[in-house]
Order: sequence, then structure tokens, then C-alpha cells
Amino acid sequence: MSDLYWLTDEQMARLQPHFPKSHGKPRVDDRRVLSGIIFVNRNGLRWRDAPPVYGPHKTLYNRWKRWSEAGVFIRMMEGLSGAQAERRTLMIDATYLKAHRTASSLAGKKGGLGRLIGRTKGGMNTKLHAVTDANGRPISLFMTAGQVSDYTGAAALLDSLPKAQWLLGDRGYDADWFRDALEAKGITPCIPGRKSRTAPIRYDKRRYKSRNRIEIMFGRLKDWRRVATRYDRCPTVFLSAIALAATVLFWL
Repeated sequence: MSDLYWLTDEQMARLQPHFPKSHGKPRVDDRRVLSGIIFVNRNGLRWRDAPPVYGPHKTLYNRWKRWSEAGVFIRMMEGLSGAQAERRTLMIDATYLKAHRTASSLAGKKGGLGRLIGRTKGGMNTKLHAVTDANGRPISLFMTAGQVSDYTGAAALLDSLPKAQWLLGDRGYDADWFRDALEAKGITPCIPGRKSRTAPIRYDKRRYKSRNRIEIMFGRLKDWRRVATRYDRCPTVFLSAIALAATVLFWL
């Protein structure tokens, strides 16, 4: 099939340092298995529908589940972005991801955080919060239920913000506590004020125009069917799918 996906030797060399060490019996060909995992996630397939050229579908699924739970795909994205990101200007935003019926059970494991799926006007959704570099490439991701405020995502991502000069955000992030926290970190907020404010907020309108890059980033992530529609019940596995898509699209 001409539309099959294969990682190149150069891409594998960049990913290799982030692979977990193999214990005991050597792993099956990493390039073949990872290429198959990417193909399944990009096209939103069931694992059993993976093309035979990638090997047994159980091998693909087992590697995907094991590495997702171990945080390997998150570390891949963070490791590559840490070396390549343009951090002078950061951007923050959030988007909704539709939950399929196979993932939309609200009950989670006892004592856990639940499925991170909530009911909104658009149905059952998960919300993805992201921070990107100046070129709109994701460097930090955080997931909540769909009805959760953008402020919650901003608070969760605040401590992980790298050193930067500017942070761009829309009116949803206009809060005095958030502005104060950014300035305490030496970051100048470029966030327009809410219309309900009595005193207008001054911000760099010319710089703010580049915020469309984070919207473009979300659009490209949603080209991956397993990201645009959440099929996975486990939020850790779903976040791994997003991190894998971000790694392939923006950092390889």
C-alpha cells in the first residue's frame, strides 16, 4: 500500500534516546511497530484493522498500551521540544475533543481522576489545554473534562512554563491572578481584556496576531482521527495519542 507510514532512519535516530531500555528478550523491530502505531492513530483504526505489514496487531496494541502507561510518548514530545522549541514567545489555548460512545463512560477507577470527560452543549467532550512555542509547536499538554474552565488548565500549566518574554492568550485567560503569576515569572502577558472590565487592558495588538498559530496547531492535531475523536477510555492513553501526533507533526 502506497499510503502506509514508515519512520525514516533519521527520525528513528532522534526518537531512540527516549525509548525505554529492553530487559530480557529483545523487543520486536521498533521501526516497524512504531510506524504501525502511528498509522493506526492517524487513521483512527481498530488495532485489529492494522495492515499485516506492521506485524501482529496484538504486538502493536501491547506496545502502545505499555509505553502509554509508562509515559514514553509524553517524554518523546517533551524531550524533542526541549531541544528545538523557540521559547521567546509562548502561546496558550484550549480546544474540545469529542468523546465517542466507547469512551464516554463517566465512571473511572476507584480513587482515580475519572475519565476526564464532561457534558457540554456539544455533547460529551474532553478539553485539551496546550502551551506552544513561538512557531505554534506544542511543548506542554494538559487534559480536563470538557466543562472545566480555561483557568484550571492555565493554573496547571503555569509551573511548567519555560523562561520566556511573552505569553499570548485570548480573553478566556484574562484574570488578574494569572497576569500577576506571569509577571512574577518574568513573562509579559499579551492578553486582551474581557469586555466586562471597566478599565481597558493594553496589549500588543501586532504581536497578538501571531496567536493564530496555536489554532492552526489544534487543527493539524485534529487531522489525526484518533485525536479528533476520543475512543480511549483511559485518559493517560488518550493523552499519549495526542503527544504522539504532536511529536510526528511538529518535532520530527
